[in-house]
Order: sequence, then structure tokens, then C-alpha cells
Amino acid sequence: MGMPNRLYAIERPRKQRQLPKVLSKREIKDLIDCTNNIKHRRIVSLLYSSGLRRSELLNLKIEDIDGKRVLITVNGAKGNKDRMTVLSPTVLEELRTYFKEYRPQTYLFEGPRNKPYSASGVLKLIANAAKKAGIQKKVTPHMLRSSFATHLLEDGTDIRHIQLLLGHDSTKTTEIYTHVAETSFKGVKDLLS
Repeated sequence: MGMPNRLYAIERPRKQRQLPKVLSKREIKDLIDCTNNIKHRRIVSLLYSSGLRRSELLNLKIEDIDGKRVLITVNGAKGNKDRMTVLSPTVLEELRTYFKEYRPQTYLFEGPRNKPYSASGVLKLIANAAKKAGIQKKVTPHMLRSSFATHLLEDGTDIRHIQLLLGHDSTKTTEIYTHVAETSFKGVKDLLS
């Protein structure tokens, strides 16, 4: 009798699909209002209004901001792909003010010695602002990106368009946001009425 194949007994762990955590538009506004200074405010506004990953924000160079076309070029995003994303005209105006005050040299947001701003610095400033705003959940930079996608979806933006802005390879990845968009639940009959 041969050796039993032990490999059959090994269960492949199922990848747990967690729903994205999102903030309401009101919470986003409170978060931005509770940041310490103009630089921090711009960081939070950009993460949300352009749907950037934290690493993408930190690697943004001054020339990646196209004020004329009101677009941002994201170079070497995840999977080393470049993409374009939206730049809010309001944020563009605010960036001009920030620029005059901070005069960054290479990167849009710089730490000491003109190096990119630190990843932990972004975490900390968001956590502090959330605390000040009285938001009970643990707020992360990625939550701002998820909120960007969810709010666009709720406002009726085509999922393929959101996919492009987020830099997802397939709409399958983007579809996760339909699971948390309020519009998915409106119009469902109240069973107790």
C-alpha cells in the first residue's frame, strides 16, 4: 500500500474578503477641518479628492500636478503603471497657497532635507485629526481612498471611470465599493413599515 497523500488533507485558507471601511462626506469635511496646518490639510484633501494611495501621495513630484488640465500624473503606481487621476479645482487653489508658504523643492510634500514626507507622519496626522474631529473609528490613509471611490459611486459615476482613477486592472476589484455604497441600499423596502 502506498503512502497516503497527505497534501489532500491541507485546506487552502480562503482569502477573507473584508469590506472597505469608509467615512461619510461629513466626516471627511470634519477631518480636513481638524488638521493642524495647511500642509496637513492638503495631504488629507488630496488623499481623498484624488483617490491616491499613501505611497503615491508621498512620491508626487511638483511637475506631476497639471494645473492647466486639472489632473495629477501618478508615476510608477502599484504594479509600476502610470496613470492619471482627478485634481479638485478647490484643492488646486489651496495647493497654490500651500506652495507659496512651504516652497517645496522636488516632492510636493517634503520632510526635512527635501526628502519625501514620511509615511508614518501621514498616519499620525490623520489619526490626530480624526481624534480632534471626534471620529470614533480608526482612520487610515486607505480609508480616504475607499471613501473617494464609494462617494463617486454614490454620485452615479460609472464604475469603469472609477476603475481608471484608482488604477485597478479590472472592474472586479472596483466592484467591492458597491458593497458599501449607500445607493446599493436605498430603495430596499422597509420590512417593518
